[in-house]
Amino acid sequence: MGLIVIGVLVLLVLITLLSGVKSVPQGYEWTQERFGKYQRSLKPGLNLIIPYIDRIGRRVNMMEQVLDVPSQEVITQDNALITVDGVVFYQVLDSAKASYEVRNLEQATLNLTMTNIRTVMGGMTLDDLLSNRDSINARLLAVVDEATEPWGVKVTRIEVKDIRPPADLVASMGRQMKAEREKRANILDAEGFRQAAILKAEGEKQAKILSAEGRRQAAFLEAEAREREAAAEAEATRLVSDAIANGNAQAINYFIAQRYVDALKEIATAPNQKTLILPIEATSILGSLQGIAEVAKEAFGGSKR
Repeated sequence: MGLIVIGVLVLLVLITLLSGVKSVPQGYEWTQERFGKYQRSLKPGLNLIIPYIDRIGRRVNMMEQVLDVPSQEVITQDNALITVDGVVFYQVLDSAKASYEVRNLEQATLNLTMTNIRTVMGGMTLDDLLSNRDSINARLLAVVDEATEPWGVKVTRIEVKDIRPPADLVASMGRQMKAEREKRANILDAEGFRQAAILKAEGEKQAKILSAEGRRQAAFLEAEAREREAAAEAEATRLVSDAIANGNAQAINYFIAQRYVDALKEIATAPNQKTLILPIEATSILGSLQGIAEVAKEAFGGSKR
């Protein structure tokens, strides 16, 4: 009988000692309660508590966790009904606050996130929602993280996974996008035609300028040639006048004969002349030729002297 009592006492002592030794796994913290009141948090590893007085309250996961946000309907500022879902990444930093400051931490975080999704997205238009997802994530993160801070929780990231507008609205957006692209294509075509017209007009303008410049240069050269011809004519006239003034009457015959021959040459070489009719007396032509011969004889005779 005594051995049985001793065995029971030894077993009771072993159970008591073992109940005072707690091994906390890595990534967790356990809260220690004494008569129902929080005392401290047990860190990962071997920890000792007072048996029958202290007990384990909450086993808190200290690792970063992912919480799926279920789909919910949101009405945007422009009265578009969309369906939204997402994910929340959070981590418990204070096991005591997470255990005793809020009941059902995951449910509280989920409801808080869903409420703020409706608040943030409900104040934006559909176009803003579809084009500013990063901004939405940042605003949700700031609001939810601030709200969960008293619970000892750090919200590290909130991501909106999917934004689904109604099917008829998606079809309307597709038609709008197609019309916008066609509009841009038409604008580019018109811009190309305008640029081509500008380049063509510029080329024609430059061609006209060059043509006018060429005509001006040709006119200048022609005027210069006429000026030189007139100067030569004036010089010839002066020489004839000097010869007449010196008593040489044959010079005027030569001058007139030369002009007469030049006139006949121009008439004969005209492209529209096939038959040449000269209503001039033969004696006048012979007289002019005779005058030329006398001028030539006088000139050669004078050279022999």
